[in-house]
Amino acid sequence: MAKSFPHSYEVCNCKHVTLGEIIYAIKERDASTLEELGYLTDAGTCCKCCQDSSCDIGEEKMELYLTQILKKFKK
Repeated sequence: MAKSFPHSYEVCNCKHVTLGEIIYAIKERDASTLEELGYLTDAGTCCKCCQDSSCDIGEEKMELYLTQILKKFKK
């Protein structure tokens, strides 16, 4: 993640989930998988484009993916 994103950055456009909500789910609620993030925040549960670049079928590509965020906070 070379670019710095604010906590208000919307990672999941379908469910309007922000980076701050995702970080909270990882740090405070111990989410460690895509499934847990989806359960706690709804992120990545609709079109799944925000999960990983391999899932991104949109014409305009996402700048930040859930897998990148999980990898950064992996213990």
